[in-house]
Amino acid sequence: MVSRTLSLALAAGLFALSACSGGNASGIQLTEEEQAKGIIPVTVTTKSGRHVFKAEPAKTPAEQQRGLMFRTDLTETSAMLFWPYPAEGGGPREASFWMKDTPTALDIIFIRPDGTIARIGRGEPFDESPVASGEPVGAVLEVKAGVAAATGMAEGDKVTWPQAK
Repeated sequence: MVSRTLSLALAAGLFALSACSGGNASGIQLTEEEQAKGIIPVTVTTKSGRHVFKAEPAKTPAEQQRGLMFRTDLTETSAMLFWPYPAEGGGPREASFWMKDTPTALDIIFIRPDGTIARIGRGEPFDESPVASGEPVGAVLEVKAGVAAATGMAEGDKVTWPQAK
């Protein structure tokens, strides 16, 4: 009986701790520093399950133009979310990304306005060749190259994130 009571108390404590330390419906833990930077959880639901990324939002034209240029610190759960795309408004449109000044290869995930993946492209370091969406999109998610394949991402998979406040 004591061990059951102790287990319940520990479970309640862990639940309370997660609520105070950046826990959210996705189950990913955001540090105070990540929360201060505006990092948001982005979930991609594939046939193999749910995969959650810590995404830096790129909302303004300047943020979207810079993207992940000069960055070498990406992890398997790092991401950048270009949303709304395009930043200057006007509704979904075809997107084209390049890798100028970007030293890390990226998977570029083009997301339709309904939240489904339209296409997954690959950007090679410093390559200025365009990687195009092929159709109008409302958002773009960039992750470290190879992550899309490793998680089983495919066209039609659903991508969700908390809406802006």
